Amino acid sequence: MVSACVLIRTEHGRFEEVVKSVSQVKGVKRVFPVLGRYDVVADVEVENMRDLASTVLKISRLSGVVFTETLVEVEY
Repeated sequence: MVSACVLIRTEHGRFEEVVKSVSQVKGVKRVFPVLGRYDVVADVEVENMRDLASTVLKISRLSGVVFTETLVEVEY
């Protein structure tokens, strides 16, 4: 299992729409708006890195998304 946090910057004023859209993406366990450099954060859990890449690409292509940054959990 791969866990990651996807930080999302949205177009001005579109964070509510993006939260709704991101919540429908397979693998997204939790999504919420935040204050700061990013507008939305999504917690993602998928089977493998290939699925993570697919999920992040789906999120990045959603209407209203400007860019994303993905923080992948490391096991130590």
